[in-house]
Amino acid sequence: MAVRFLGFLLFAVFFCGLDASRLTVNQELSTLFNELWMLDVNRLTPGVDYNISVQGRASYVNQGVHVVQDHASLPLFSSVNEDKLRNITTVSSFLNLLDNYEHSTGVAERVSTEELTEINQFLDAVLQTEVMKRAHRYLVSKRQSSSVLRLFKNQLNLIWFHLYHRQRTSGLDSSGFEHVFVGETKSGMEIVGFHNWIQFYLQEKNNLLDYKGYKAGRHDLPDLDDHVLNLQFSWHGLVKPVGSAFIGTSPEFEMAVFTIVFLMSTERSTTVLVNIDQCQMELVVIRHGRSLGTAYPKLLSSNSRHIRQH
Repeated sequence: MAVRFLGFLLFAVFFCGLDASRLTVNQELSTLFNELWMLDVNRLTPGVDYNISVQGRASYVNQGVHVVQDHASLPLFSSVNEDKLRNITTVSSFLNLLDNYEHSTGVAERVSTEELTEINQFLDAVLQTEVMKRAHRYLVSKRQSSSVLRLFKNQLNLIWFHLYHRQRTSGLDSSGFEHVFVGETKSGMEIVGFHNWIQFYLQEKNNLLDYKGYKAGRHDLPDLDDHVLNLQFSWHGLVKPVGSAFIGTSPEFEMAVFTIVFLMSTERSTTVLVNIDQCQMELVVIRHGRSLGTAYPKLLSSNSRHIRQH
């Protein structure tokens, strides 16, 4: 009987896996990511460079449902200092990339010489930031990247910009960058990816996206200065029941954090629990071979509530 019980217990553990509550904070990565946070001089300041209006809590929605109750009559972003945004070298080169992609999976991407130049310029700009320099030094110390800058740039290009099949019946239709920073639609049925606040703001400004409200635990209300939000929105006539994104951060910060998580694990799916600034979050990274399939933050608590709970 004891042997049968032990077998059942092992079976249950194997199939249930480790849920979020069992994850322990990765102190080493928390320390590193807070250092990157402090180095992120291109991060925008809430209440100064931008303002958000989180409004109401979004309803529960099943995937595939495209008509939902709107709990936010106003846009998420009430203001953004676009002049400051466009004067940041990494952001201005990032903006050049946003119109290079077919948003629908299954439609093969065609990359022009001009677009390859834009990718090259973006990576060069990112590599000149203190954020990515520090990330590079860490990865070299862990023997996950070459100390040769050219080879590290090639590695970033492979992780983020290498085209692959997301939908097997099509040509090369996706990349890590497109999925995470630009967003995609799948089979005309769902929004996949789309985890970047700048793209969110621009699509919202152009009336292509409608913010429906925030998603959070019953006792965890988001504040105007939260740097990660879980949210619900519609885009291209589809609804994303729950999405998530850093808010106000630079492209290089997000790319550095997710690159580190990607390279520090060989698992297809990796989730690390970290504390960054006053937020506790899970960082989720899923591989697509040697490239990135998806990556996103999932806010667990903000304003140091996770510290006060202990």
